[in-house]
Amino acid sequence: MSSQPQILFVDRHLLLVLKPAGWLTQPALHAAGPDLESWAQEWDKNEAAGGRSSWIQVVHRLDRSVSGIVLFARSSKALARLNAQMRERKMEKEYLAWVEGNVQNESGRLIHQLLHDDFRARVVSSGGKEAILDYTVLERKPKQTLLSLRLVTGRYHQIRAQLAVIGHPIMGDTKYGASSSGAPGQIALHHARLSCFHPITGELLTWESSPAHF
Repeated sequence: MSSQPQILFVDRHLLLVLKPAGWLTQPALHAAGPDLESWAQEWDKNEAAGGRSSWIQVVHRLDRSVSGIVLFARSSKALARLNAQMRERKMEKEYLAWVEGNVQNESGRLIHQLLHDDFRARVVSSGGKEAILDYTVLERKPKQTLLSLRLVTGRYHQIRAQLAVIGHPIMGDTKYGASSSGAPGQIALHHARLSCFHPITGELLTWESSPAHF
C-alpha cells in the first residue's frame, strides 16, 4: 500500500480516503506522526480556493495500525445525516483480517461486552458495552485464517479485542496477544468495504479497496 493517502471518491458533501497503516486518523497528544484529518483539511482548503468555503470532518476512525477506507463529511448537513446512519446501523462496514490459528467454524457471530481503558479494550462478563460482529472464513493456511468481518456495533478496538479473546488475535497485533509483530506500524487488518446512503441524494453507495500489504 502507498505510504500516502489516496482519494477514492469526492463530491461536494463527501470525501472517501484510503488511509495507510501507520497514519493516525486524527491528531493525538499521546502519539506523533502524520494524521489523516490534517491531511484532509489541507486538501479541502486547497479545493476551496475556487470560492467554496472549507469545512470537513471525519465521520469514523481507524486505529493507527489499520489501513483502509475513511469517510469524511464536507458539510455539516452531511455529517449530521451520516452520524444518524451510524446510530441507526444503516452504515455497513466490512473488514479483512488475517488471524492466527485455524478458526473452527466457517462463519459465526461474536457477542461480547467491552470496557475501554488505558488505550485498549477489555472483554468483561458484565458492565461493558455490547460488541457484535459477524465473520466468514475466506481462506485458510496451515497456521492462519483470512476472515471477512462485518461490524454490527462500532466499539473501540472491537475487532482486535473480540478476535483475541476467542484465541485468534490478528497477525502482528502484539498488543492483543499475537505471537509476533509484523511490519512496523501495521497489523493484518484492513477496512475493505463501506456502504451508506448519500446524505443528500439518498442513493446507496458502496466503496471497496484491497489490502496491498496482505
